[in-house]
Amino acid sequence: MEEDQQTILDLVKELVNRLLSQNPQNPKPPTSNTNPNSPDFLNSLRYAIRILSSRLTPSIAPDAAAISESIKRGLATQGKSSQALTFSELYNKFASKTGSGSINNKWAVLYLLKIISEDKKIAQNAPNPSPLLSNLGLNELDLSSESRVSHNLKRGEKDYDNGVLFVTKDPENLREIAFREFVNLIKEENEVSEEVLVRDVLYACQGIDGKYVKFDANVDGYVLLDSIKVPRATRVMVRKLCELGWLFRKVRGYISESMDRFPAEEVGTVGQAFCAALQNELLDYYKLLAVLEAQAMNPIPLVSETASSGNYLSLRRLLVWFAEPIVKMRLMAVLVDKCRVVRGGAMAGAIHLHAQHGDPLVNEFMRSLLRCVCSPLFEMVRSWVLEGQLEDIFAEFFVVGQPVKAEALWREGYRLHAGMLPSFISQPLAQRILRTGKSINFLRVCCDDRGWADATTEAAAAAGTTTRRGSLGYGETDALETLVVEAAKRIDKHLLDVMYTRYKFKEHCLAIKRYLLLGQGDFVQYLMDIVGQELSEPANTISSFQLAGLLESAIRSSNAQYDDRDILDRLRVKMMPHGTGDRGWDVFSLEYDARVPLDTVFTESIMARYLRIFNFLWKLRRVEHALIGAWKTMKPNCIASHSFTKLQHAVKLRLLSTLRRCQVLWNQMNHFVTNLQYYIMFEVLEVSWSNFSNEMEVARDLDDLLAAHDKYLHSIVEKSLLGERSQSLCKSLFVLFDLILRFRSHADRLYEGISELQTRTRASSLSSQDKNRSRRQTRDKSSEPGSWLNDGRKALEERAGEFLQNMGQELEAISKEYTVLLEGFLSQLPVQQHVDLKFLFFRLDFAEFYSRLHPGS
Repeated sequence: MEEDQQTILDLVKELVNRLLSQNPQNPKPPTSNTNPNSPDFLNSLRYAIRILSSRLTPSIAPDAAAISESIKRGLATQGKSSQALTFSELYNKFASKTGSGSINNKWAVLYLLKIISEDKKIAQNAPNPSPLLSNLGLNELDLSSESRVSHNLKRGEKDYDNGVLFVTKDPENLREIAFREFVNLIKEENEVSEEVLVRDVLYACQGIDGKYVKFDANVDGYVLLDSIKVPRATRVMVRKLCELGWLFRKVRGYISESMDRFPAEEVGTVGQAFCAALQNELLDYYKLLAVLEAQAMNPIPLVSETASSGNYLSLRRLLVWFAEPIVKMRLMAVLVDKCRVVRGGAMAGAIHLHAQHGDPLVNEFMRSLLRCVCSPLFEMVRSWVLEGQLEDIFAEFFVVGQPVKAEALWREGYRLHAGMLPSFISQPLAQRILRTGKSINFLRVCCDDRGWADATTEAAAAAGTTTRRGSLGYGETDALETLVVEAAKRIDKHLLDVMYTRYKFKEHCLAIKRYLLLGQGDFVQYLMDIVGQELSEPANTISSFQLAGLLESAIRSSNAQYDDRDILDRLRVKMMPHGTGDRGWDVFSLEYDARVPLDTVFTESIMARYLRIFNFLWKLRRVEHALIGAWKTMKPNCIASHSFTKLQHAVKLRLLSTLRRCQVLWNQMNHFVTNLQYYIMFEVLEVSWSNFSNEMEVARDLDDLLAAHDKYLHSIVEKSLLGERSQSLCKSLFVLFDLILRFRSHADRLYEGISELQTRTRASSLSSQDKNRSRRQTRDKSSEPGSWLNDGRKALEERAGEFLQNMGQELEAISKEYTVLLEGFLSQLPVQQHVDLKFLFFRLDFAEFYSRLHPGS
């Protein structure tokens, strides 16, 4: 072997010698370059041996034709077209040669020539180019120490200075020697072996302190002891690997802390499910650590043994093994930090936000985690939607219930808790979930109905699921929404059917309109006739039992007697709180007893609004009744008598003027009240009822029905001048009502006086005997002070003139006051925001009578 090596070395020397002697660009004499001891010769020899000994693999595919074309393109690009043609001819001859004397690996020869050609340009720019490099185009390297090549060949050592490793032949096992020297160097730099560090890292990843790797509370992490001598790179790698142990410690600590506090409310079932999901992930983590600990038992082989033994564990291999677990553990640690201050649906929503990730590994891990975490939440949704049961011991569900009376169950019994609503359930879906379960409870508690069970079974079948536990889970939001929609549609329809058919909701609404809103005309008129005398008394002297009897008489005497007895039994008399000086008219009202479940719609606040409307309509009817009563006393047959022809002319003129003033004022008031009543009864009540009836037909659930009823009642209140924005207008209207009632009392006094004057005048025309007899019969009555019967004819005329003058003045004052109040009322109507109130002004001033009286107003 040594002879062969020497032969190869001699041949290389001969090759270098010839190349140096044939270099035309070498300025030195040939004898100086070819001297075996000259620096140029030795440098060229070293580099040639380095090239021949290298086993560098080119980075391109072995294709002789391709590299030939590349060389030709390079020559043509440099403007050497003739050389490109010459190379093409030479390559064709070279490629065509075959046989025993030809070169098989033609591509390698072309590649070598191409590389040498490219290095020649670099060598020409070198400060001291060697003759060989100048001749061959090889790059000159800074090689020192004479006879280094032959010395290395004999010792088998590596040329570290030039980065050359002789791997062609290794008869003295020089490679193994180098590896052992490398291992000895590593041992000198490391006080602790890598196997020990690997085991300590595995301990740290289980939350256990190792011999050299321990948890440091100051830095909040596992670190390698400072007293241990290891390279800085190793220390950094250990710290990086131990991050997994720090994350594991945090996750395991959260699980232990939560389980120790359970069943505390701040943990809850969702928190417990989260801990179970984390524990499941840690089981896979424990399995991985068991596999790694088994591999850590095998010694780490030398570099030369790597190919033969691969079942071992090093720090670098741990980095690869921990790549996926550390991603999952980081996620779990982040979730643990997020979930310390939240619970229930809020916890599920916080975890869901981290599932929106583009990494498939992270996305799948989070979905698996959320399927476990959200299972209690979806079970609550299933139980609530299909059974109406609120299984929420720890207040984790986004539907919150509270104990209330039956009449407040729908409006106040259940509500949404926005803080517990997870982000993967939309607000409209949450509202529908709330209403579906609320409908079931309303049917069960208020309606005493069990038909909802069939509806939920049909809904589950239509949605393609079952009513069993565990039928819903995370990632099935579409299935959940389909189930909720189907259940809500069927349960809401069943609820409305129960309300309309079994509890006759429409009939009760119509009864309230007819009796509380005074839509039953004959009943209202008869009731007002029979209770008028009773209500004229002071309020504290009126018996509610007597009024209840009068109410029953009004029902039996009108078409109301044909109504359902259940409806009539709900109609009652109610006396409002009253003070000193109040009359029965001021405190009388009717009420309607809306029992369960109707009191869900007709709540106390709703009935209070109905009472307010009733009081307004009742007073309007009272004013109308008063004007009708005044007209009855003003009928011509009540005052037409020939006895007035004997009065003085001045007294007759004053009488006629006063009667005319009273008649005109009555007409004005009657015009106003008639048009106002027409507006209230038709433009307000009937139109609002028609709209309400249409909305009842299209209502899809109880919320729609409640909204339609509230809209109906609000429309009546606003259009009837009872709204917040019409307070001043309402006050003006009630002042007008009081003035009309005062006019009625003045009209009654006027016609009572006229009737008395008629009686006295007729008595004065009788014979003396008749007069004496009449005086004796009326002696008791004439004893009253101020009576006209005690006076003579002249005194009678004087008293009559004085009475008519006073009544005329009072009527004139009432007329002026009425005109001012009416003009003030009408002036406020056009500025009202509600369009129907502007239409009321059009009705009252249809002929523009008031507008012409005051064109500037």
